[in-house]
Formats: sequence, C-alpha cells, structure tokens
Amino acid sequence: MDALWFDPTEILIGGNWRATKGTLPVEDPSTGKEFARIGRGTAQDVDTAVAAARAALDGDWGRMTAVERGRILTRIGQLVQTRIDELTALEARDVGKPLTQARNDAIALARYMEFYGGAADKVMGETIPYLDGYTVYTLREPHGVTGHIVPWNYPMQIIGRSVGAALAMGNACVLKPAEEACLTALAFARLAEEAGLPKGALNVVTGLGEEAGAALSTHPDVDHISFTGSVPVGGLVQAAAAQNVVPVTLELGGKSPQLVFDDADLDAALPFLVGACIQNAGQTCSASSRILVQRGVYDQVVARMGAAYDLLRVGPAEADLNVGPLISGRQKEIVSGFLAQGSDLKVAGRGQITDVPTGGHYVAPTLFADVPPDHPLARDEVFGPVQVIIPFDTEDEAAQIANSTDYGLVASIWTANGARQMRLAKRLRAGQVFINNYGAGGGVELPFGGVGKSGHGREKGFEALYGFSQLKTVAAKHD
Repeated sequence: MDALWFDPTEILIGGNWRATKGTLPVEDPSTGKEFARIGRGTAQDVDTAVAAARAALDGDWGRMTAVERGRILTRIGQLVQTRIDELTALEARDVGKPLTQARNDAIALARYMEFYGGAADKVMGETIPYLDGYTVYTLREPHGVTGHIVPWNYPMQIIGRSVGAALAMGNACVLKPAEEACLTALAFARLAEEAGLPKGALNVVTGLGEEAGAALSTHPDVDHISFTGSVPVGGLVQAAAAQNVVPVTLELGGKSPQLVFDDADLDAALPFLVGACIQNAGQTCSASSRILVQRGVYDQVVARMGAAYDLLRVGPAEADLNVGPLISGRQKEIVSGFLAQGSDLKVAGRGQITDVPTGGHYVAPTLFADVPPDHPLARDEVFGPVQVIIPFDTEDEAAQIANSTDYGLVASIWTANGARQMRLAKRLRAGQVFINNYGAGGGVELPFGGVGKSGHGREKGFEALYGFSQLKTVAAKHD
C-alpha cells in the first residue's frame, strides 16, 4: 500500500486537525507488524470535541436545512466513490479482510451516504385529529450531540449507518473508532470536510476505549450514544449513559441460526450456509455460526458443507482469498480457545492456511457436525470462522433450538413451505429473519438490530433516522 494521504496521528475537533499528546501503534493483522500510528486521544480531547459539536449546533450546521444536509451527504458519497481503491487498501490492511470484502465495505459506505443524503428531507411529522379548536402536529428533531463508538470489524459500514443517519437528522457527531482499526474513519472525516460539512458537525477522536471511549460514554453533554461491540462493553456503555439519562442504541453480539428443512433448495442455500460465517474471518455480529438441519437432508448438508470448507483458503489480505487473518493475537487466542472446546466433536470440514507471513493472526475455518444444542460452541459467540451443524426433527424443535441462546440478531429459514415460512418468521427471536436467503445483499434500506443480548434500537433504513431523532408534539389552541 502506498503512503497514507493523511496524517493518522491527528484527530479532528471543530474543523481543526490537531496532534495528541501520545500515539498508539497500528498493527497489520496479516503480518503482526506495526505499519502506522494513530493519536491517543484523552478525556480532555473528548470534552473539547463535544463542545465543538455543541457549537456546530448553535452555528451553521444547526441552521442548515434538511435539503442542504442531504446534498452534503450525497457529495460525501460521491467522494467516497472516487477513493474506493484507497479506502479498500486501507480497510484490508487495517482489519485484515480480503480485498474483495474490503471493497464491498467501501461501496457500502458510499451507498449509505447516498441513501441518507436522499432521505434527509423526507422524515415527516404528522397531524393528529384532536378536539375542536385545536391543531396538533408532531415534529422530528435531532437529539443534539451524538456519540458514536464504532468497532474494528466493519469501520466503514458502521460509520455509514450510524454517523450517516445521525448527520442526516441534523445531529452533531463525536466519533470514537476502535483503536485496532480506525484509518478509514479518519479518511472518511477528510472526505466529509472536502464535501463541505461545516466545522464541528463531525469530530473524530481516536484512542483507547478505556480512555477516550469511556469519556465519551460518560460525558454529561452528549445527548445520544450509538455503540456497536461486545456485550460486556455494551453493558458498561449503557450503565454510563444511564447516569446522564441518555438514550443508547446498542448493536452487540449474535449467535445467528439458519434453519434448513427437508424441502429446502440446497443448491441455493449452500453458498449462504458457508459464506455467512466465514466472511471477515467470522468476525461479524450477524455471522451465521449455527446451522440447524432437518434429519432427512442432514447427512447431505454435512457432506456438502464439509467439502466446501475443505476448499477454503486462508491468507493475507492482499492475497484476496476466502478468509483473512483475525484482527489481533488476542482474538486468535480467544478463537483457539473455542476450538479447543470442540476437541471431542466431529470435524466435518476445515479450511487450509496457505503461505502466510510469520506473525499473522491466522486460524483455519472449522466446521463441526453433530453438535449438541447446549454445547458452548452452539451457544456462545466465537467471533471467528467456527461453525456448527445441529440436527433436528420437527419444526417445533427447530424453533426451540434457534431461540435457545441469549442472542437474537439474525435468523434464516430455508424451506419451500410458505405456511412454515410465515409461522417461523413470527416464532424466531431475532431482529431480522430471512427466508430462502441470508443478509439480503447487505440491505442499506433494511432496519437492523437485535433483541436480548444482541442489543436494542435499530440501525439502517428510515428506522435509524427515527432513532437519531426525538418526537415533539405541538398542540395549538385557536378559536
């Protein structure tokens, strides 16, 4: 990758790029080696950023019409399109994901900006029939200053669906990207500036979660917090926000099932059954890590998925293979620990690690079959390329197994039976249910979020705009 076209050690506050007192290393997951440094923002930096966001609300940004906000977001999307190659290279090296997957994320970022640019002036209130002599209507207004704590696995996509929606509604944002991978967040901020986003509307403070992230989640002048990450940290963010009585959108973990019935089209299902787990090396909240299969086709599915796993190849991001490295040595330790728990299980298929640099964080994708529903690998989120197949006999049993974890993010149903499709879509405990597909191609327009320990609130689509606004009722009495 060529030299960076911006200084990653600087943070953005109030339209000014400034140095921090310290810096942090940026590691390439493919090699385990440092290749850049980022700024180590402090609580004071966060405080200054929040003040800059508040000033933007009182200034040009707060006075801007929804139409003009939308035009700026659309311009950001256009600028992202001009930098697709550079953003792809940045994300691939920073996160470790294969180039094709990183490119899809960059394209998605542009799409989010286009969607929210077009939607900014289309969020309507309503009039409410009331007593004679009254006119009552509602307005949707921004919360004010919104804090965005973004993880390392999909920086561009989550910035698009979180920051994009918040800006469209007129909020002023303070973004804290994960210290493991935040280069595309900084690049995005540069493009937003170039597109004409007023000073202070977007502020970016890099740094450690326990320092900058904690300062943002506890700040008394932040009006709404959006967090994507682990369940334990999400609980801490929610507890901190509660002290200030601040609403929180949480998108946390998942243990998403796909239910395969005897009448399923296996040729259509197979790419989704495998691909929905190994994308981004399984480091995806909505990864489908559980495959529930009816016994009539169970052996066939195990054989076909096992053969597909045996063909998977793992290598560095630039090799653009099926699977890249995990984000860090720590994440490799966690996933390896889960794999050890499966030492007594049947391995139905396993990918191959190709020629890789020494020091990279590689794990072979592994498929386990005949897994009991109460096994840790069938209940706990691994966040790695590890997938289990569980047999079932009846529809009721399938629903019970699917709903048996603490999570409820995504589920999928593979069957030709229309009545069964509708029954299970209602029964499954999940924020998104797909029928004879999984993920619907990303679906910028489709509300996304979970139940249980998968979090609460919704991102993507118009629901995100509603979440980043508050409703005001106006009742006017007249003769």
